[in-house]
Amino acid sequence: MQNRLILLGAIVFAALYVVFSSIYIVDTRQQAIVMRFGQITDVRTKPGLYFKIPTDFVDSVQVIEGRLLRYDIANMRVQVSGNAFYQVDAFLTYKISDPRPFRERATGQLSVAEDRIGASLDSALRQVYGLREFNAALSEQRAQMMQEVRDLVRPDLAKLGIDVVDVRILRTDLDSDVSATTFERMRAERLAEAALLRARGQEQAQSLRAIADRQSVEIVAAATRDAEIIRGTGDAERIRLFAAAYSQNPEFFEFYRSMQAYRTALPGTGTTMVLSPDSAFFSYFGSNGTLPEATVNPAAPIQPTPAPIMTLQDDSQLILTVGTDVPKPAEAAPAATTAQ
Repeated sequence: MQNRLILLGAIVFAALYVVFSSIYIVDTRQQAIVMRFGQITDVRTKPGLYFKIPTDFVDSVQVIEGRLLRYDIANMRVQVSGNAFYQVDAFLTYKISDPRPFRERATGQLSVAEDRIGASLDSALRQVYGLREFNAALSEQRAQMMQEVRDLVRPDLAKLGIDVVDVRILRTDLDSDVSATTFERMRAERLAEAALLRARGQEQAQSLRAIADRQSVEIVAAATRDAEIIRGTGDAERIRLFAAAYSQNPEFFEFYRSMQAYRTALPGTGTTMVLSPDSAFFSYFGSNGTLPEATVNPAAPIQPTPAPIMTLQDDSQLILTVGTDVPKPAEAAPAATTAQ
């Protein structure tokens, strides 16, 4: 009885093994390669439940990825035209489009395929960057460069059954050695530009300052000239008025000038003067306050000269005024009436 149970269990186990070993499932994210004695007999790209010869000794199934995959490359040092270096980060997206050559040439292993992808992407990046100038990767040419890298990688990876979907350049930075040199060069250029602008500013400042100084000297000179002309005209008018007054009544003019001399020389501060009593300075002392006799026939009144008009440097006109009004001629005192 016990032997029968063992035999029955073995039969059931063998039946289950045959059933389950003949069934395989392909997920929506996968593809399957069916091989018989190591040779590819079928490729399943659609999801579903499939059957094969039981056991893995005859038919074996290798599952590979059917999703969009990504390969990254970081800190890659590339040289551009002009012997400058960049640090580049990039990535490639791909999909296994044909499982048959993928199995035959990459043994169906992603690690083997990615080694080939890395080598192809590295070579394509170096080739594209090597044809560009220093600033190309930082300009609008970057999109064109990514397309060129993709076009260079596609034919090589297509032999593995891999379809390259896109290539993107994430980062393009200057190499540490080149960055310091570039910074110093840019700094020198900015310093030279600043020095040039500063020199031009100083030149313009000196030019404006010279113009302002010249205009200042011209304005002061013109004002001094006009002032001297006005002062000379005033002095001439003053002298003319004094001369006219003197000619009208010389005796009164001498008396007036003597009074002014007394006021100036004898201010009442205890000044001591030693002069002869017969000196001309004291000619009006001892007159008992008697004024000089008035002139009976005074001269003609002084006619004021018309005020001159001067044109200044700024084309404005200046009318000079006469210092004082002409005094009226002296009149004879009325005769005293005799009391009846």
